[in-house]
Amino acid sequence: MADRVTIQDIADELGVSRNTVSKAINNTGLLADATRERVLKKAIEMGYKQFSYAMIYNSNRPEVNFLPETTKREISLFTSNSIGSSHFASTMLDKFQRELSGLGYSFTMHRIQKHELESLSLPNTYNKERTAGIICVEMFNRDYCYMLCDLDLPTLFVDTPIIDYDKPLKSDCLYMDNQTNICCFVWEMIRRGKKKIGFIGDIMHCQSFYERFLAYRNSMYLAGLSCSEEYCIIKNRPGIQTPGYEPYRAYLKEQIQKLKELPDVFICANDFVAVDIMNVFRELGISVPQDIYLCGFDDSPESKVTSPTLTTIHIHSQIMGFSAVHLLMSRIKEPSLNFRRIYTETSLVYRESTED
Repeated sequence: MADRVTIQDIADELGVSRNTVSKAINNTGLLADATRERVLKKAIEMGYKQFSYAMIYNSNRPEVNFLPETTKREISLFTSNSIGSSHFASTMLDKFQRELSGLGYSFTMHRIQKHELESLSLPNTYNKERTAGIICVEMFNRDYCYMLCDLDLPTLFVDTPIIDYDKPLKSDCLYMDNQTNICCFVWEMIRRGKKKIGFIGDIMHCQSFYERFLAYRNSMYLAGLSCSEEYCIIKNRPGIQTPGYEPYRAYLKEQIQKLKELPDVFICANDFVAVDIMNVFRELGISVPQDIYLCGFDDSPESKVTSPTLTTIHIHSQIMGFSAVHLLMSRIKEPSLNFRRIYTETSLVYRESTED
């Protein structure tokens, strides 16, 4: 077999189709859980791409014994927000926790309260003596993130505050691909004759929102089109959380009412922003997609049931979970590694909000 294992190699070993293997690895389409697990197990055994990192399933091969000997067997999740079932990280963390369990680690969750963020203090439930590493999700307070990096513990951030214009975090960072499919979407809209394209979302909210805006702006520039400031609702009132809160919807309504005319398309920083603006449009008598197209990001459950259903960009949460384990476990094993910024694949999903 060639050194580089392919999807076809795995399919041949299992006697299944290449399409079945692709669905299992990318967590797309309908597939029985048992089949998915069998494919993933074989992918790990054969060393397929990033699945070669750990002995997640029981293996008798001593050469892939990934973990160092340690008495610290607890991984701590830090988050400043509740992660509901609609959040992409919910599925990702389910996979992350299952794989950690297979590696002999326990998993604890710590919701960081406002006073802890302000005082840069650790939660009382956190025990450094038991903690082998920290994973941070929805942690966008810059000072708190820098404080965590100074704990001298293996730390992984899944999305971050904006770090492109200031000192980088001394940590590994995991993101979904925030650019490729926004670029593809912009070019498809232009091909359809929709050249007045805007963007909605507080770009200071997090690194991913910022990168999605940059992808929109760069695509417009490369197409020779201007990014009208009028069509870019990229700020927020001070102190207002975004998205999904009534004050933010009120802010969006004010901004839409100021427009002299609507663009052809709005790209939204995520699905929750898109749902917010849909509600605003209903109040103002604006129809989607008849009057304007909308695109979100995340492929949340809400994107499939809202009316109209929402064109969006799907985050492959399973591969983010696998990648999170790989990054954190390799950091635990070798703390001196250079810090890494990893992006996982996303997929564009067209639905009714763009007449698809």
